[in-house]
Amino acid sequence: MKKISLVAAVLVFGVALNVNAVTVATVNGKNISDTEVGDFFAPMLRGQDFKTLPENQKKALTQQYIIQDLILQDAKKQNLEKDPLYIKELERAKDNILVNVYQEKILNSIKVDSAKVKAFYDQNKDKYVRPASVQAKHILVSSEKEAKEIINELKNLKGKALDNKFSEIAKARSIDPGSRNQGGELGWFDQSTMVKPFTDAAFALKNGTITTTPVKTNFGYHIILKENSRAREQIKFSDVKKGIENGLKFEEFKKIINQKGQELLKNAKVEYK
Repeated sequence: MKKISLVAAVLVFGVALNVNAVTVATVNGKNISDTEVGDFFAPMLRGQDFKTLPENQKKALTQQYIIQDLILQDAKKQNLEKDPLYIKELERAKDNILVNVYQEKILNSIKVDSAKVKAFYDQNKDKYVRPASVQAKHILVSSEKEAKEIINELKNLKGKALDNKFSEIAKARSIDPGSRNQGGELGWFDQSTMVKPFTDAAFALKNGTITTTPVKTNFGYHIILKENSRAREQIKFSDVKKGIENGLKFEEFKKIINQKGQELLKNAKVEYK
């Protein structure tokens, strides 16, 4: 078998990494890919994949990216890299990065004993509980009369027929802009999420049933369809182990960095003016 050169391997691998990149815009002859935009906004997206966002959101983010890139190009044309302010800010940024590296090296050197992690979980089990929750849809209208009419229209339906009709009415008549376009879907929520009258009614229902009387809140009158429910449960240690470990690690880091700061201050010649 022929050996492939290291350079060729790197080139092939590089192509493979970018093969799924799609051009989302062209600016002054330069192609802008969805990967570039996604990477730029990754901190803001918090785990969401740019490629799966609705088209209007992708377009808005792409436009922001283009504006940022055009400003950068214009700054370079003005030769601002030689501007004293740029040089000053660059040095400040370098100092900040250096401090971050210093702190990260300390953080990465900290090891937390697994027994200590388990002990923390056992001593704080009440903090690691997933509350009882329900999944529901609702239709919100402004009058009790209209709510009763909708309940009357739905009361003899069950299963898929009820779900489909409920979504249809929600899209057509609900005044809740946040859920209307999703057929009234609210997703999962616990007892602390919604206003009390709504929560009490939703939790009292059986799965697959609707409220037989309108539920009044300060928003209006609701008809609720309870889709599913989950009982209160203890979160497993394996599911939170890493988070506890990181938390304990950070607490130790704060102690170390504070102690280090005090030692450096003690050994420095400081004169307050």
